[in-house]
Amino acid sequence: MTLRLSLLSPLLLLSACASRPATPPPAAEAPMACNADAAQRYVGQPATAANIEAARKASGATLVRALKPDQMVTLEYRGDRVNVLQDAGGLIERISCG
Repeated sequence: MTLRLSLLSPLLLLSACASRPATPPPAAEAPMACNADAAQRYVGQPATAANIEAARKASGATLVRALKPDQMVTLEYRGDRVNVLQDAGGLIERISCG
């Protein structure tokens, strides 16, 4: 019996030191809820709050970022955000996702 235990002890100790293979956590992907093509009808329209919100709804995005010329912006990509860029005259110049 003691011989069996003495042979089993090193195996138990070694199995305790064994590590599981590392599996990377699943990548957190940004939800893709924005479709800028669906909001292109607002390009050329005045960049009013109502038109900007209508562009957001048309795109299916949950967030909107209204940008004026030369405005500083952050560079992170958000798949659930629509960007509404306006020109110097206050018209919507471009609509994109991100």
